[in-house]
Amino acid sequence: MDAVRLIGASRRALMGSGDALVIMAEAWQAQALAQAIGSRLAVSGPPELRGEALGLTELAGRGCGVLDPPLLESGRLRAAQLTELGDARRALLDLGGLLGEVGIALVGIACAADDEATYWQCMEAIDAADESRDRVLEMLRRLAVRDQGAAAG
Repeated sequence: MDAVRLIGASRRALMGSGDALVIMAEAWQAQALAQAIGSRLAVSGPPELRGEALGLTELAGRGCGVLDPPLLESGRLRAAQLTELGDARRALLDLGGLLGEVGIALVGIACAADDEATYWQCMEAIDAADESRDRVLEMLRRLAVRDQGAAAG
């Protein structure tokens, strides 16, 4: 499945989540998807994105590491369903939006957390989502610079 469709599925699942554990599982899924997209861009994306894409892979991996991995049925890991990147710009725009929504959802859980462990887990996951989103925005900036250079040349 292409990246844009998987990101859309993640956004819908996140919006449909009401329970804190489900939201945290969706945050984990989003970071795993960001890691897969970053890896794909690092290997076969535009050359000007490869360093940032590798950084996204590492940051998103950290985002997965701070959250408890969800118990998923076979075939339910969205990142494993990534077969093609498609339009890199569109995928990055949508991924940036998803990571922003993940951060907002995690803020809600952190504010309502009854225990300190959940609060700190959410805070670290928010930080990881923000850093991943910053990396995505930098890749979008680099694409814009590349396109401006091509248009001027």
